[in-house]
Amino acid sequence: MTDQAVTELAPQLGVRAACAAVGAAQASYYRRHRQSPAPQRPEPVPHRQRRQPRALSATEQQAILDVLHSDRFVDVAPAEVWATLLDEGVYLGSQSTFYRLLRQAGEVRERRAQATHPAKVKPELAANGPNAVWSWDITKLRGPAKWTYYYLYVILDIFSRYVVGWMVASRESAALAEVLIRQTCAKQGINHAQLTIHADRGSSMTSKPVAFLLADLGVTQSHSRPHVCNDDPFSDYAEGVVMPSAGRAARVRAGWGAAAA
Repeated sequence: MTDQAVTELAPQLGVRAACAAVGAAQASYYRRHRQSPAPQRPEPVPHRQRRQPRALSATEQQAILDVLHSDRFVDVAPAEVWATLLDEGVYLGSQSTFYRLLRQAGEVRERRAQATHPAKVKPELAANGPNAVWSWDITKLRGPAKWTYYYLYVILDIFSRYVVGWMVASRESAALAEVLIRQTCAKQGINHAQLTIHADRGSSMTSKPVAFLLADLGVTQSHSRPHVCNDDPFSDYAEGVVMPSAGRAARVRAGWGAAAA
């Protein structure tokens, strides 16, 4: 209705005055009565796909790849190649450009002299009978008074779920763990190359005294993967069953078990 009034008044007053008279926007009137179609806008190009004015040409990029593939630098890290060329007064591009071109060519692996460590494998231990695989851990217990704690050392046979050795101490120590493991192996009559003992990566579990003891006894040592909390499920489950939080302090005060200083 408004456009019709503007169309009738436009020959006499002009489009601007007619739009002002009826209260219509002049731009909207022109847009609705445009004779030619709207111009086609190009599809937006992502920034990464745009041609940058300072980008290296294909010839310059190939020159960098030829240097990296040369016999002189074929086994050298890109950062070292870049620094060596810079010392010789040759600048082909930035260090990140070297890595980017190698990544685009599928050659992004670091080329260095030192070996890389393989990924940690999930430990899988099979217990076909008693005293074949043990799991041990240390649990911190709340004491009878504030800021007092005790440490429960438990060695569990994963075949029978029998606690073959345990100890309560006032501190966590690799020396105490060494004593407990030695006494437990002697009590159970463990022979050379008979037993595998698994633990997490606590300081006492990975200590040298414990490692040397197990090597002397012929016991195979197994550890959880780094930053993995569920690779020692047997000891974790036993701690949750044996030591519920409601009765920890009471059991310690009652002298539950053998205590060590």
